Amino acid sequence: MLEIIVLPLLTMVTCKETRAAIIALHKNGFTGKDIVATKIAPKSTIYRFIKNFKERGSILVKKASGRPRKSSKRQDRLLKRIQLRDWSATSAELAQEWQQAGVSASARTVRRRLLEDGLVSRRAAKKPLLSKKNIRDRLIFCRKYSQWTAEDWGKVIFSDEAPFRLFGASGKRLVWRRKGKRYHQSCVMPTLKHPDTIHVWGCFSSKGVGSLTNLPKNTAMNKEWYQNTFQQQLLPTIQQQFGEEQCIFQHDGAPCHKAKVITKWLGDQNVEILGPWPGNSPDLNPIENLWSILKRRVDKQKPTNSDKLQEVIMKEWVAVSQDLAQKLIESMPSRIAEVLKKKGQHCKYRLFA
Repeated sequence: MLEIIVLPLLTMVTCKETRAAIIALHKNGFTGKDIVATKIAPKSTIYRFIKNFKERGSILVKKASGRPRKSSKRQDRLLKRIQLRDWSATSAELAQEWQQAGVSASARTVRRRLLEDGLVSRRAAKKPLLSKKNIRDRLIFCRKYSQWTAEDWGKVIFSDEAPFRLFGASGKRLVWRRKGKRYHQSCVMPTLKHPDTIHVWGCFSSKGVGSLTNLPKNTAMNKEWYQNTFQQQLLPTIQQQFGEEQCIFQHDGAPCHKAKVITKWLGDQNVEILGPWPGNSPDLNPIENLWSILKRRVDKQKPTNSDKLQEVIMKEWVAVSQDLAQKLIESMPSRIAEVLKKKGQHCKYRLFA
């Protein structure tokens, strides 16, 4: 009878199944000697499985303890305090300071301990420095407009200036390449010591993009140029997108924007101004997202000279859909809420594809 029971078990190849078969025979009243005779597993293995089953009542293998940790929970907390003193310290520097406290551990161990606490090493985000005044002004602005809905923000025209540089305005570019092809022509991004740069002014609202104009070379971005831009670019955009409907104009606190002659001219044209706009707050302006998207699209066209760059910028600008513009405007309530939640600090604003 034993042979009949064991015959199909002899084909088992995994340790888990073999262990289950041995325990099944043991439960059916077969002795260890009987089970050894089947040659289902080495004698020592069979008796060890039976012994463990009798002691723990389970066929599951007890998890091995592994190599002892090099640090105690108290020492792990010490490492966290060391790390909090300097967020930019490398794992090697943290390991050295930890060792001075009596913990002999490598930089790799430090990284594992910090990972257990949810800390990973990442490149620091670049954001404008916020002074106490900037933070206070951001909070005042966000509290003032905290009750505005997406529909309210749909009446605002956002504006800004942006530079576009030849050969990779948006910074890093990833390429797929084989080993040894790092400097192949198709895998490098050309750079120039003094790349041509085109400065543009643009505006948009939930109704779509408005005018976009270039700042001519060797022309200062002063109040005279700014007023002329308003006359030739802003007013036609307001008329085209809003007609007789009242809208609100947004611009930041650049010196030429705050000039008395500009404020008076806008007042004479019955253009209401949003704000006052807080300084160092690009994260609150959805046009910054639009510039980032536009730069990526321009980069993909790979313009090779200044004239081509200017042509591509204009082409991609008019290709921006109203749906994208509306999504950017509709993000304003969440931006306001996040700045308030973070007590005036930078908020994370996503770039829409």
